[in-house]
Amino acid sequence: MGSAAPANEPLDVIRPMLATQGGVPQDDGWAAEFKWDGFRGVAHCQGRDVRLISRNDLDFIGRFPELAVLPDLLHHRTAVLDGEIVALDEEGRPDFGLLQQRNKAAPGVHDLRRPRIAYFVFDLLHLDGRSLLSTPYDVRRAMLVQLALPGNHAVQVPPTFTDTEPADVLHVASQYGFEGIVSKRVKSRYEPGRRSRAWVKTPFRYTQEVVIGGWRVGQGNRAGRIGSLLLGAHDGRGGLVYVGHVGTGFSQVVLADLQRDLERLARPTSPFDVEVPREHARDALWVEPELVGEVEFRQWTSDGRLRHPAWRGLRADREPSSVVLPRESTQD
Repeated sequence: MGSAAPANEPLDVIRPMLATQGGVPQDDGWAAEFKWDGFRGVAHCQGRDVRLISRNDLDFIGRFPELAVLPDLLHHRTAVLDGEIVALDEEGRPDFGLLQQRNKAAPGVHDLRRPRIAYFVFDLLHLDGRSLLSTPYDVRRAMLVQLALPGNHAVQVPPTFTDTEPADVLHVASQYGFEGIVSKRVKSRYEPGRRSRAWVKTPFRYTQEVVIGGWRVGQGNRAGRIGSLLLGAHDGRGGLVYVGHVGTGFSQVVLADLQRDLERLARPTSPFDVEVPREHARDALWVEPELVGEVEFRQWTSDGRLRHPAWRGLRADREPSSVVLPRESTQD
């Protein structure tokens, strides 16, 4: 299980293991979990200290202070946990829109009003000086359950289904309005920072992280404000490729906040490394490609565009350089 580290040495940051996208596995040896709709965070707990690190090295504890209870729940043991920060609606289901609202609150402000925040812990990577990265998934999961984290608290351990076919779990997920499932090989090791085929995510809808490269002024009730955003993602050579535009899925508050951010990032020329179609580039207002968002869409078109995208929200937990085209679209 790895060598023990001195208790007084700070824990090394462990990058989250990522899943590949695909259909439900048909062979044996898989467990299935519900796919949660939130911010991924790896919690590094040592004594009374905790860091909850995002994929782009933000510490989420300041943003979600109710999760600072983790050391107490662990009785001040040393542990590294992997999980998802979610906002729960009135029925206790994760809602990404509510998480966006909460994420706008000032850091350090403990807002006891809804939406309620929870940290859904689904893996244990280190415990009391021992690395568990080479330990099989099913053993790590059993050890996580043995920590006895309370089920009705801001920190919860959601179920894993080891004796149920992933297809059946996917059906249950659809009935409860979850985002999909993640299937995990029960004997797989944890691969920090890698997108591994030992984990397969099967969503009900497609989402894509995007970089905002510009915007166009709207008409009618959006006159003088954002009408649509011009979106990009990086290709295999690191170039920012235009992938389409989105003009739906925004609230008035979101539009106002975005416009303030985009006006601050204004630049005179296009940030895209390929030519944007003339009908979309006409009258475009270009911006530095620093803001990452997420859209929901139906499919990729044959020319590498997002079909019928709708805005979901900004992703403060992502760096623009991490936003890449999926292989199946090129393309990923």
